[in-house]
Amino acid sequence: MASWISMAEACRLLEVQPQTVYAYVSRGKLEVMPDPADTRRSLYRAEDVAALARRKQAGRKHETLATNTLFGVEPSIPTSLSSFHRGRLYYRGQDAVALAGSASLEDVARLLWDAQQPVDFGIRRAVRAGKPGRVAAFTALAALAAGGHSTRGRLTRVLHAEAQSLVGQLADCFGAQKAEQPLHLRFAQGWNQSPQVAELLRTAMVLLVDHELTSSAFTTRIAASTGASLPACLLAGLSTLSGPLHGDASGRVQVLFGEVERLGEDQVITHYLSSGLPLAGFGHHLYPDGDPRAAALLSLFEPPPAIARFIGKATELTGLKPNIDVALAALVAHHQLPADAAFGLFATARSVGLLAHGLEQLEVTQVIRPRGRYVGRMPEATQGVRP
Repeated sequence: MASWISMAEACRLLEVQPQTVYAYVSRGKLEVMPDPADTRRSLYRAEDVAALARRKQAGRKHETLATNTLFGVEPSIPTSLSSFHRGRLYYRGQDAVALAGSASLEDVARLLWDAQQPVDFGIRRAVRAGKPGRVAAFTALAALAAGGHSTRGRLTRVLHAEAQSLVGQLADCFGAQKAEQPLHLRFAQGWNQSPQVAELLRTAMVLLVDHELTSSAFTTRIAASTGASLPACLLAGLSTLSGPLHGDASGRVQVLFGEVERLGEDQVITHYLSSGLPLAGFGHHLYPDGDPRAAALLSLFEPPPAIARFIGKATELTGLKPNIDVALAALVAHHQLPADAAFGLFATARSVGLLAHGLEQLEVTQVIRPRGRYVGRMPEATQGVRP
């Protein structure tokens, strides 16, 4: 039978604060159950706590380092694109939240791509077939990847022009208006929104452009290291981004908000917390004091009343603050944007960062090829078998 321990004991063994324990639960690293003696409290699986404690104390052997490198403990690919410093995100040394105050997505693209000329995402040819959304986006991108040219042996300015076209066409697939205007205005027009909403879209996209070496950025870099075409690199990255534990996390929050609107915030919070289920969109392991991107975006509008009350009560009861996925889902709910708008904004904005990672990787001639650490059945003896 599994043994269970209290929050205080888990914190003592892990030498962390309760907020970190909640983060472990939200990331699926720690199983939780309601305390039978008091359903307002939770118990944590002792075996999971012990495993996390052992991992923290693991030695720096080569094998441990190699394993940890892939799972986020020790990023090893050098990059000058974005970084974290004292709980804040920076693009090439510039505070992302400060940039979001006035910069457009085009401005940040020029910064991250180190482009010599202004960036223009104006759509030049129609590629969307069918209803706007992720199906149209991935279908169009796959078609471009199938006939794309290798990035090797091509001038940087030529790659920049292709990257501009890719981002513009991706936005078109998510419903942006075809026009020679900044992307946030194109999205607002395509979704029948006011210039005031366009400003919120601009802010959100700038905050979403890059987030250091994410799994999607790593995938993009792997594709780029092989000499794959830019659309193929972007398709690889966006395919990874589409997972519900990455760029489509706002979709999980939208489902949660739907429950709040149907059942009320109190019933939803009681159900999740009494069952020990993590609330999607709360807490972020890179921002122990709260996601500054979410705080910046949420400060610009008032979410629908039920959602606002839910965010406040969830924060109070868990100690975890809303992250950018909550802010993005709240923005979509407040302005009744299309169902796929959250992912569309995220994918379009992050495509700028993914392309930046692909372009930066071209400066390295070596193919990224991690080694496997075989843990399966050993090969059988081959005596008597001719080569």
